Amino acid sequence: MNRIQLFFHHTFRLIWNLIFIISYPILAGFGLLFIGVTYVFSLLSGFLTKIKPEGNDVILKESDWETLPYSSELIEAKLCNQIIFGPAGFKFRRKDGVPSILEDYIFGKKVRVIEKGFILEKWNAIESKDLPDFDICMYVPDEDSLKSLTTIKCFDWHVSQVEENQLSFKWFDGNQGGEVTVAL
Repeated sequence: MNRIQLFFHHTFRLIWNLIFIISYPILAGFGLLFIGVTYVFSLLSGFLTKIKPEGNDVILKESDWETLPYSSELIEAKLCNQIIFGPAGFKFRRKDGVPSILEDYIFGKKVRVIEKGFILEKWNAIESKDLPDFDICMYVPDEDSLKSLTTIKCFDWHVSQVEENQLSFKWFDGNQGGEVTVAL
């Protein structure tokens, strides 16, 4: 290298080193800030999941006839349809042996227990290409009635608000979400 090339080489190397020395702490600071914000939101999310609306959530497992928790030993569930890498469908029956309307349908594993009865997801189809397509229903054990409340086309739903004569459901399908309020 001649002297002019060597001069430019050292000058650009010095400029590059200065840019790196100045920008590295800034980039590292943003990285640490991002990790800190993520940690704070994780703690906040953990705190908010501990605060639940009234009622009890039930998650069923795959087994033989199993008593539904929080059902006062009244309802049993049994796995009847497992879609590979997908949801599981269950048959329900009354444990006391009384014939029930529940035996005619297949339900999802989400069961919500409230004072007036059970909130169930009743499947309208069992083929994986047709899912998710189910009705959110209210089962009242005293009357053995199954009342369809609304139809939802996604698995990510929850009861957001329980009032005296109405329920609010929130859902999210990956692209959009919504809220449905139904009268009981």
